[in-house]
Amino acid sequence: MNLNHVAGIALRQFYLYKGNFARVVPLFAWVAVDMVLWGFMTRYLNEVTSSGYDFVPALLGAVLLWDFFARVMQGLTTGFFEDVWSRNFLNVFATPLTLTEYVSGLVLTSIVTSAIGLVVMLLLSTTVFGLSFAAYGVMFIPFVLVLFLFGIALGILSSAMVLRLGPASEWFVWPIPSLLSPFVGVFYPLSTLPEWMQWVAKLLPPSYVFEGVRTLVAGGEFSGATLGWGFALALLDIVLAGWVFQRVYRYAVRTGLLARYSAESVS
Repeated sequence: MNLNHVAGIALRQFYLYKGNFARVVPLFAWVAVDMVLWGFMTRYLNEVTSSGYDFVPALLGAVLLWDFFARVMQGLTTGFFEDVWSRNFLNVFATPLTLTEYVSGLVLTSIVTSAIGLVVMLLLSTTVFGLSFAAYGVMFIPFVLVLFLFGIALGILSSAMVLRLGPASEWFVWPIPSLLSPFVGVFYPLSTLPEWMQWVAKLLPPSYVFEGVRTLVAGGEFSGATLGWGFALALLDIVLAGWVFQRVYRYAVRTGLLARYSAESVS
């Protein structure tokens, strides 16, 4: 893998952001709105409840982690969509660029864009609403890592779906985080879910993260081995997503789908 090729993909995205401020604003605007909204919500819940339970690390921390996951996924897919929207996808693969280099460049772009959102969320949640990560301890880093890996896996899988079904199918991509959130228990324990949803949750790495968040905030001990299972699932998801993307790409090349790529779905 040529690192210059990978950097070239990321550099193209940088120039797109540099040349249009409207692309930069969404990197931090929506996550800032979420932090403010949920920050005041948790502050209100702390005032009206007498249980002594601190909702800030439980709810606001969960929102921060979930928004980070969504930023990672959308950072990768948006980079892919830029080539789709500009009809540049065919041109990219007319170069010596390999599929692995292209995807790696998108991953690098996602790292940068999601890091910007994470920094903004950390600044707002800690300075304005007093969110302390002491409740999570050193587990905060593996929590973020698992969500990052799963976000990358979903981003690759979503890009494969759009490559196979056509640009119009991008509207199936944006709701994915919202569709997953009921299963992973962002705001409530998995035990509240029906049994069939709990089985689905066991296959989703974020569910282990948010169960760990609630356990640590409540003063309990969360097993690192349990989070390790979530980490292994996230790695497996990346491998499967990469395999699917490669298969779809080969199909697109073999059938001439790339040459017929247009603004409408291709069957």
